[in-house]
Amino acid sequence: MGLRDFARSLRPGNDQQLANQIAAEKRVRRHRAATKAARKGQAWEDKDRARDRTGRDRITDWDA
Repeated sequence: MGLRDFARSLRPGNDQQLANQIAAEKRVRRHRAATKAARKGQAWEDKDRARDRTGRDRITDWDA
C-alpha cells in the first residue's frame, strides 16, 4: 500500500467502496505491466527471427 492509499484510508467514508477502488487501480497497474512485458518480449522475438533470417549469429554446427 502506497502513501497515497494509506492517506485515503484514513478519511472517513465507505470502506468497502475504498477497498474496491484500490483493488481496481491495482488490477489496472498489473495489466499495464503485463502488456508492457508482452510487447517487450514480442519485440525481442521479432528481432531474433530477423537476425536468424539474415544468417548472422546463426550456429549451424550440425556435425557436433
